[in-house]
Amino acid sequence: MATPGADQLRIGSSQVPITDDMIHTATRELYSRSLRKVPEDAKEGLRAAMKVESSEIARRTLDLQLKSAELAERKDRFVCSDSGVPTYFVKIGSKAELDCDLKASIRSGYEELVDTIDPPLLKHVTNPLTRERGYHGKDMPLVSYDFESGADYVEIICSPKALGSGRWAALELFTFPSLEEIETYVLDVAIKAGAQHCPPVIMGVGIGGSFDFCASMAKKQTLRPIGQVNPEPTLAAMEDRLKTAVNGLGFGPMGTGGDTTVLGVHVDYASGHGFTPVAVCFNCWINRRTSVRMWNDGRMEWGE
Repeated sequence: MATPGADQLRIGSSQVPITDDMIHTATRELYSRSLRKVPEDAKEGLRAAMKVESSEIARRTLDLQLKSAELAERKDRFVCSDSGVPTYFVKIGSKAELDCDLKASIRSGYEELVDTIDPPLLKHVTNPLTRERGYHGKDMPLVSYDFESGADYVEIICSPKALGSGRWAALELFTFPSLEEIETYVLDVAIKAGAQHCPPVIMGVGIGGSFDFCASMAKKQTLRPIGQVNPEPTLAAMEDRLKTAVNGLGFGPMGTGGDTTVLGVHVDYASGHGFTPVAVCFNCWINRRTSVRMWNDGRMEWGE
């Protein structure tokens, strides 16, 4: 999420609405930045894991991941060749002044990126019916929208979905499940994923709501900063238990074995009906996440 003190870019004069140019620039830059830089909280999580990891091979793997992240940032190159597909989360403040075609500008920013990015992207956008691969397709890029009362900005978060972070997500519907049943299901999903999602990962868990709302909650929880304590005591305790249990499975960094399969398990819930969906998803060790806030005065504040 964007934070005060992040690098800033101002487009146009002060006191102007949020424009097509701003949205276009944000979309283009966010995807490119997310492919080149591992967020600081993820790198700190890797460093912290190295201090307590009992397996020498796992420690070496964590060190290699850190060095890969630092080298990619220094050389301005992709951390991983699997650039995934662009996925954006847009939050619109109720006091934001918009003078733009938001959806069209997001798409145009992505299209310019495809034409200009160095190194070029691989063709990961896939038609699920024909398996044809390219850069464009129906509903691409993938965009979700939300609203924020009282805010005078638009925030866009980019978190590309690649094979490691996307393939092993799962959702199950229960009827009045106990906390133990929910945690058992989350652990079962982790067991099935094994090390195929490129650990150490962040796990996002959604509980309740509707089918689609639950999946969205889980995904948003992967964007939560590592180490941030859940304000809900029941969920904070659940997160601690699940982190310990998943790390106890012994898959370790990139499947080399060890104590570090997850850097965090982040959980949210919503009220719903008697049926209770439970969704689980992942962000791979790169933890791709970039953000920008665009304000009514023309500021663009970039963050992670």
